[in-house]
Amino acid sequence: MSQELISNRAEPEKVLLVVIELKNEETLWTLPEEIAEMTELVAASGGKVVESVQCRLSKISAGNYIGDGKLQEIAGLVALHHIDTVIFNHDLKGSQQRNLEEVIKTKTIDRTQLILDIFARRATTNEGKMQVELAQLEYLLPRLTGKGIELSRLGGGIGTLGPGETKLEVDRRRISDRIARLKNTLKDVAQNRALTRKKRKDQGVPAISLVGYTNAGKSTLLNALTDAKQVTKDGLFTTLDSLSRKLTLPNHQKVVISDTVGFMHDLPHHLIESFHATLEVVTEADLLLHVIDVSNPNFRHLYQSVMDVLLSLNVLDKPMIVVLNKIDQIDHERSWLEQIVESYGNAVAISAKDKNNLDELYVKIVEKLSSLIIEINVNVPIHRMDLVNLAHEEGEVVSVKYYNKKINIRAFVPRHIAGKFET
Repeated sequence: MSQELISNRAEPEKVLLVVIELKNEETLWTLPEEIAEMTELVAASGGKVVESVQCRLSKISAGNYIGDGKLQEIAGLVALHHIDTVIFNHDLKGSQQRNLEEVIKTKTIDRTQLILDIFARRATTNEGKMQVELAQLEYLLPRLTGKGIELSRLGGGIGTLGPGETKLEVDRRRISDRIARLKNTLKDVAQNRALTRKKRKDQGVPAISLVGYTNAGKSTLLNALTDAKQVTKDGLFTTLDSLSRKLTLPNHQKVVISDTVGFMHDLPHHLIESFHATLEVVTEADLLLHVIDVSNPNFRHLYQSVMDVLLSLNVLDKPMIVVLNKIDQIDHERSWLEQIVESYGNAVAISAKDKNNLDELYVKIVEKLSSLIIEINVNVPIHRMDLVNLAHEEGEVVSVKYYNKKINIRAFVPRHIAGKFET
């Protein structure tokens, strides 16, 4: 089923959520919190949650994950509410999926398929579409029975937006070949990015990367800092493709700042791998701005979930500023916010939407990148006005004094251009 046909449905798909808590699994997330986030994910995919079932399991049933009792309860709710799609918050094996559908009699998918469906809807660039297709195929491959599996299952809709032109009865060999081709193409993309980054590094231009939980306001912050005119709206994973813009700091230092895909707790590992080329803007950054939606009651858990992803990317050793965003949406006393700022150490509270307190954010960015700035106090020939202009354009000038045969320049300039003043 095409994306256009899915988006033109007269009514949203009716979804039943099955939210499972495993007793031996450590998690910061309560069942109500899981249901709330899964409901947002369903909305992002064009569906509507009309019923939910909570399960606390001591062990997973090999056949249908949840056991026969809960399965019959779900089947009854599906029939009663005319459910289109049942969505589990845990990953299902292919055999479990088929066994569930035999009893439930409607399409059954898991959280990973739901996220992949949203990504397929959000991808706009060729690179983004390739990354989504790769993630979908790597999810599908271990679930094949050997004789093939229909990708457009049980009438289409959420979770069935197939990878590219690959449709029905795709076997392992063809999928493996397609995965290999996609990886090679994305490898070429990564190499081109590497050349661009090398050129930037040779020019001494620092890179800043915006990271954060999905819907934290990273794109809004990019717009506030650079007038990037990135399309923003309230919802999960509204930005999928990375976007980079040039930014001049108050001390005239030039930087490149990049936005990229938002993170989420328990983000599927193969999804991170598929988006490796995009996420290299994070691994290669000189500074991370970790954006948090401080108006979300669960913001501490969101922060930790992002830190877990950053740990998997091996970037926790990078300089980081915690940006507590959306202060325009909180009702707490100012003292509460001050305590939150202090608890995160190097943090700043802002509203990217209202451009409130961006000056303090700029100050912190300049402080973090100060090691890339050097103070000069030089005398240059009287005819070298080009060096005076360079100091003004690329640095922060303290003083310029003119004498008969020389000009004295005191300024803070990027370390990589300091040698140009040695005449």
